[in-house]
Amino acid sequence: METENKTSMTRRGFAAAAVGAATWVLTSCGPKRLYDVPKEQLKQSIADLERQYKEKRGMDIKISDAGPMPGVHFAYALDLSRCVGCRRCVYACVAENNQSRDPQIHWIRVLSMEKEKGVDLADADPYYQPDQVPEEGHFYMPVACQHCENSPCTKVCPTGATWQEKDGIVVIDYDWCIGCRCCMAACPYGARHFNWAEPSIPENELNPNTHYLGNRPRMKGVVEKCTFCIQRVRQGRYPACVEVCPVGARKFGNILDPDSEIRYIIEHKRVLVLKADLHTVPSFFYFYAT
Repeated sequence: METENKTSMTRRGFAAAAVGAATWVLTSCGPKRLYDVPKEQLKQSIADLERQYKEKRGMDIKISDAGPMPGVHFAYALDLSRCVGCRRCVYACVAENNQSRDPQIHWIRVLSMEKEKGVDLADADPYYQPDQVPEEGHFYMPVACQHCENSPCTKVCPTGATWQEKDGIVVIDYDWCIGCRCCMAACPYGARHFNWAEPSIPENELNPNTHYLGNRPRMKGVVEKCTFCIQRVRQGRYPACVEVCPVGARKFGNILDPDSEIRYIIEHKRVLVLKADLHTVPSFFYFYAT
């Protein structure tokens, strides 16, 4: 793992020093061209990462580099009339995506709101007691990365370490992230999280099936967030939060497919997006089935 640390620090140190003078250079030649790298070179880089993880953690970690599928743009929909605030999605996400247990990092926040007030983010309660749900007179709104088409976070990154893939997923290359947290300041949804300390994951809880741009183990000093479970959805599976939801409140699919459930919801249900006035154009929709 020493090799990995030296490589990472070299890249990040160089990027930090060059931000003021050469941001445009880094952005034009950085990880946005991940899939333009010769296949053999990319294959070797991933093999090196897998070897380094093996040396550090004593277990085999598989890193996929699966790219976007043609004709696919992923979108998410959440039924506010069904969600019961159980937070099972939160912890399924933690387990699937190798989020730190100490200090805790959660990519999903579930907000409790009063039905009489409607969607009121200013008065929402993220600290309600989960053993008391569903609470009379309340509804629940899980919030994570909205995977915006017009994403403010990708525009402010000085190194080009975050961008939107062709299938709609906004990703981060952790090896190019310098931890400046500009993206966190730009995100209006509070969806990005910074690793203030070395992430802690019990060895028996580490998910070894990862993606280079998703749930591979991170390091101290980088930003992370929801990736729609990129390691799953590009293999034709649902995100972990969709599978675990006990009431079927979460829907996911290809918005370009006219016969998909997600397309039907958007065309036939009462749909809203968070902070629509900001024109971020989220790929995450909320709706009422009843």
